[in-house]
Amino acid sequence: MRFAFLLPAAGFIAAYLLFDWVSYVEPLLGLNITPWNPDTALGLVFWLVYGRRAALPWFAALVAGDVLVRGMPGGMAGTLLSAAWLTCGYGLLGEALRRVLGGEAVFSSRGGFYRWLLMVAAGTLLNAVVHISLLAWLGMVPWSAWLRAAWRFGFGDMVGVVVSMPLLWKLADPQARAQLREAAWQPETLGYLALATCVLWAVFGYIVTAEFKHFYFLFLPLIWAASRQGVNGAALVVFVLQLAIVTLIRINHANNITVSELQMLDAVLALVGFFIGIVVDERRRVAEELKQTLRLAAAGEMAAALAHELNQPMTALAVYGKACEHLLARGEAGDLLKNAIGQMINESARAADVVRRLRDFFRTGAMQLETVGASALLAGIVQQFRPQFAEHAVQLTVSDVAPLSVQVDRLQIELVLRNLLANALDAVRMRPAGQRSIAVTAENIGGKLRFTVEDSGSGLTQEAAGRLFEPFVSTKATGMGLGLVLSRSIVEAHGGTLWAEVAAHGIFRFILPALDSGE
Repeated sequence: MRFAFLLPAAGFIAAYLLFDWVSYVEPLLGLNITPWNPDTALGLVFWLVYGRRAALPWFAALVAGDVLVRGMPGGMAGTLLSAAWLTCGYGLLGEALRRVLGGEAVFSSRGGFYRWLLMVAAGTLLNAVVHISLLAWLGMVPWSAWLRAAWRFGFGDMVGVVVSMPLLWKLADPQARAQLREAAWQPETLGYLALATCVLWAVFGYIVTAEFKHFYFLFLPLIWAASRQGVNGAALVVFVLQLAIVTLIRINHANNITVSELQMLDAVLALVGFFIGIVVDERRRVAEELKQTLRLAAAGEMAAALAHELNQPMTALAVYGKACEHLLARGEAGDLLKNAIGQMINESARAADVVRRLRDFFRTGAMQLETVGASALLAGIVQQFRPQFAEHAVQLTVSDVAPLSVQVDRLQIELVLRNLLANALDAVRMRPAGQRSIAVTAENIGGKLRFTVEDSGSGLTQEAAGRLFEPFVSTKATGMGLGLVLSRSIVEAHGGTLWAEVAAHGIFRFILPALDSGE
């Protein structure tokens, strides 16, 4: 054993003995057959971290526990044989968990959690069968009590591992420990721990006569913690509740209550809490992944806006550059050349401003608001689509635009209009020639500006309209299903609403708050 391993090994043995002593409640025949064995969870975590090197410290802890806590009821031979088998049995379970599951994935997904639970249940019960058989062979357990002893020992191990291992594993992992520490110091954590304390006092204030009638109240702090902090919160509350219950039993010397029944209730409590916590953590990860995906989709959608916005200043730069060449060729060095150079500087600043705004949007979602007339907003984006409409023989109608102005990020609202017009173009391209039409209107609806894009396509069914704004749902063969999601997010960020109507042809509308003054 390397010298660097001695310190954690000594710490493990000390913690193991403490857990063994605290959980030595209602022992069967004075042996280590109790309803709750958190020391097993500690040993499994130690094995997961250090592998086979954990075998010797675990054996030493088992022997020390039998000597110091129980007074070595089976003699030295029985103690050594029992400790040897438990080290092998627990070691096999630890090695199986280490190879099959491994790492933090155990408590970060439902699949990993189910596999962990199945392996723990099967491993602890199988270990109990062999261990109790060994004790019966040594004459320490009557064969008539074999089934009772095996069930209690296996169930006690299983409950101890299920309740305690998630928290202990997180404490053993540096990254998970940092996350747990961050969660533990939040004011909300003190809130649900205080609630757990109050509920414990109410339910077990008279623990000898409580009979667990109000045990279900313990779900209140557990659900609060799991729904807000995921597995971290669930692991913390479950362990604290379990430790407090066992402490109450020891303090009150309440050995005449059905501790095994209490442990079964606590195991159910733990499983519910961990399942809720894992689901919450999974949903948060999916939300973060979706947010990142939407940002990437926004990058693709905004590329078109960037190309349009940069087209004009780049074209102007080219024109002014050629003018400068022409003026220099003529020997001009006066005001005309200075003016051309000044215009080049202005256009380059305009292009840089566009790039900066897009960079800020992707980093922080920030918007640069400006007052834009409805007609100017429509004219700029419609002009981009006229060549495509002409190519596909699409008749475009732009109705009289309401004389209103809006305060928006022009780049982003043009992206919304571009998405709607592109979708309308895709919808009408499948129609026969002569039946391809798109109409765009901007109306004053109660002091708000309502944009409408209608097309002569096949329209939307009720079912399709209900799923239209879900991510990754698209009616296009090559579509990602993110354009409308992004568009709705942009409109809502501007205080508006975007929706599609169920009709025989395509109708999309969105409303933006308008300014009181006209254009």
